[in-house]
Amino acid sequence: MGIVEEKIKELKEREAKILQMGGEKAVAKHKEKGKLSARERIERLFDPGTFQEIDMFVKHRCTNFGMETKEIPADGVVTGHGLVEGRPIFAYAQDFTARAGSLGEMHAKKICKVMDLAMKAGVPIVGMNDSGGARIQEGVDALSGYGEIFFRNSNASGVIPQISAIMGPTAGGAVYSPAMTDWIFMVKKTSYMFITGPNVIKAVTGEEISFEDLGGAMAHNQKSGVAHFACEDDEDAIDNIRALLGYLPSNNMEDPPAVAPTDDPRRVSPELDSIIPDSPKAAYDVKNVIKAIVDNGEFFEPHKYFAQNMVICFARLNGRVIGIIANQPKFMAGCLDINASDKATRFIRFCDAFNIPMLTIADVPGYLPGSHQEHGGIIRHGAKLLWCYSEATVPKLLLVTRKDYGGSYLAMCSKHLGADMAFAWPTAEIAVMGAEGAANIIHAREIKNADDPVAKRAEKIAEYDNLFSNPYVAASRGFVDAVIVPSETRPRLIQALEVMVTKRETKPAKKHGNIPV
Repeated sequence: MGIVEEKIKELKEREAKILQMGGEKAVAKHKEKGKLSARERIERLFDPGTFQEIDMFVKHRCTNFGMETKEIPADGVVTGHGLVEGRPIFAYAQDFTARAGSLGEMHAKKICKVMDLAMKAGVPIVGMNDSGGARIQEGVDALSGYGEIFFRNSNASGVIPQISAIMGPTAGGAVYSPAMTDWIFMVKKTSYMFITGPNVIKAVTGEEISFEDLGGAMAHNQKSGVAHFACEDDEDAIDNIRALLGYLPSNNMEDPPAVAPTDDPRRVSPELDSIIPDSPKAAYDVKNVIKAIVDNGEFFEPHKYFAQNMVICFARLNGRVIGIIANQPKFMAGCLDINASDKATRFIRFCDAFNIPMLTIADVPGYLPGSHQEHGGIIRHGAKLLWCYSEATVPKLLLVTRKDYGGSYLAMCSKHLGADMAFAWPTAEIAVMGAEGAANIIHAREIKNADDPVAKRAEKIAEYDNLFSNPYVAASRGFVDAVIVPSETRPRLIQALEVMVTKRETKPAKKHGNIPV
């Protein structure tokens, strides 16, 4: 055997050793929990045969607590690049079988390298988190590693899409990097996130709570809103990441990927002509409106379980990607509250950062009343919605289906906040408030002094209803561009999007505004 052959043999042997990860026993134990290994996750994410690993031979440099004798394959994280549906992506996957995927100096440097490369190349980065946290033996070097990652998350925000998959434990400082990325996927029963774990909480406060209830997938998808997707298993999470990437541009200088449309742009939807109930207090499902409008009835919905009075989703109109923000009358009558405002705000900012046109579907009776909302800062949170619609420069379309009252009318992408084209169904009611409340205020004395206050009140409600509970006053002022037949919504929106897709709008030069966070 020649020298070259020997060198190649040595390379293959070294690679084979690292590819074993934490060893057969550790990998088997990991998979008993229903989890894929780090390398299996990488393989599933990328198109077959396209993944190219970087920094396979990186080693830690720690000499404390006997660490100089410990070998950690790939230093506990697999990094590299490949193709997803033919488009380049960088990714990293922490390997729990190798020293619990703990993060030390070199582990962090590997992650930082692919983040830097993703920024240089202008392509998305996907991080798959499965780690015991900071490698305590490395002390401040581990903390430094987290800080370097956080710094890059901030720099990359709004430049390239950043996606995090939580596929195991993520605790303490490790949770902040995912929180700074655009989208967080969690896996039910096998992943969790928290700043302080159940044991610390019990020791400090006496509260007893399980890992799942404290920081499991549904806790963060339903209650905190920290995570955007709750997936059944690792495979489901990765498949959904691939689906999400299909709606996103590679960076903020590109448009989202258009596809050849397979749905007739002139298609009408007769079912929309009867979707609004006769009773103003009756609910309907806004997702049925979305399905009727978008290409092939398909949409991709983040935050499905959080603030369900607001729906956000990606879809396509005639092959072009759009972001949809819609009040959901099925939950809390579609009222705006703290969580719904936050949910919509972050989605609006993401769409605007990545050149995704927006469609807002408004059916909103107002902001949710109550001391809990006021003391929780609904003014501050609600102001974010006004702020972000005003700030956004992408094409903005508005469709008013039914109620659109007061401050919430303004907040749901009204003309006054920059809607480029606003459409209303004949069932739309654009007014300061509902007829009952308005009549009670305007005609309070007249109703009180009437011989029959009940009849007088009903008369005044009907009077206000006829005057203002319609789209025509707003249309007469130019605040609604067209009142349209519901069944014709899809073609009208497509025509509006096609003409506005080349929109250019610049805002005043400034470092950045001071958003009411």
